[in-house]
Amino acid sequence: MEKPEILNGVDAASMSTTAVMKKLPEVTLAFWIMKIAATTLGETVGDLFAQTLKLGYFLTTIALFAIFVVTLVVQLRSRRYNPFFYWTVILSTSMAGTTMSDFMNRDASARYLSDGATSLGWGPQGLGLGYPAGAAILISILLAVFVAWKLSGMTFQIRDIVSFRGEALFWSAILVSNTLGTSMGDFLSDSSGLGYAGGALLVTGVLALLLALMKVPAVPNVLLFWIAFVLTRPLGATAGDFLTKPVAKGGLDLGTAGSSAVLVAVLFGLMVFAQAQERRGSTASATKREQVSRRRAG
Repeated sequence: MEKPEILNGVDAASMSTTAVMKKLPEVTLAFWIMKIAATTLGETVGDLFAQTLKLGYFLTTIALFAIFVVTLVVQLRSRRYNPFFYWTVILSTSMAGTTMSDFMNRDASARYLSDGATSLGWGPQGLGLGYPAGAAILISILLAVFVAWKLSGMTFQIRDIVSFRGEALFWSAILVSNTLGTSMGDFLSDSSGLGYAGGALLVTGVLALLLALMKVPAVPNVLLFWIAFVLTRPLGATAGDFLTKPVAKGGLDLGTAGSSAVLVAVLFGLMVFAQAQERRGSTASATKREQVSRRRAG
C-alpha cells in the first residue's frame, strides 16, 4: 500500500479541518521544485552580498537574519497559507543560512577570498570552525529542536500544523536545517573532492533513494520528509556554486548577480503558479462545501 503522507502530509480524514486553517503548503512535486529553486537562489544571493559586494559574512548575516525575522512575522500573522509569504520565508532562511554557515565555518584565509582580497567586509571575517565542527554543532541544534518539538506533543506532519507554537517550531527547524544544508553542500563542493557537479549528483542519488524508501512501510514518511528537506539545501548550495564559480574551479562562471536574477524570475513564476493553484483549490473547496450544505438542507 502506498504511503501518501510524504506527498500531502495528512490523511483524508483530517483534510476538512486543515483545508480551512492550514498555514503550510501541500508537499507535492511542485513543492520540491520550488524548494530547490529557493535554496539555490539563497546560495547565490548570500554569496552576492557577502563576497561579490564584499560586505563580508558578519554584516551580511546580520542583514539577512533581520530580513528573515521580518518575513517570518508576516507569515506568522497570516491567517491562512499564502504561497508568497511562505516561499519568501523559505528564501530568507536559505539566504541567512548561507552566510550563517559561511561565518561559522570559514575564516580570512586566502582560500575563501577572491581577487587578491585580504579581508571581506567589516567585523570578524569568520569563526573558522571548519565544516565538520560546524556541521556537528548544527546537527546538535537541529536535534534539540526536534526533541523540543516531540516533547511539545505537536505533530511533525506539516499539513497538520495549524497552531502558532507548531509553526514556530517548524520554522526553527527550517532555519537550522537550511544552515546545516549549506555546510554540507560547501563541504561536498570544496573539501570532498567531488566538485560542484559531483556533489549535486551525490545528493540527487540520495534523494532518489529516499523516494524509493517511500514504498517501504517500516520507514516513517515524516522521517523521509525531513531528511529530504535537509538534503535539498546542499543540492541548492552545490547547484548555486556550479552556476556562479569560475570555470577553473568547475563552475559555469555565470556570476552571482546574473544567476540570482534568473533564479528570482524562476521562483517568482513558480510562486504565481502556486498562488493560482491555491485559489482554484479554495474555490473548488468552497463550491463543494456549498453543495454539501444544499444537500443537507434539502
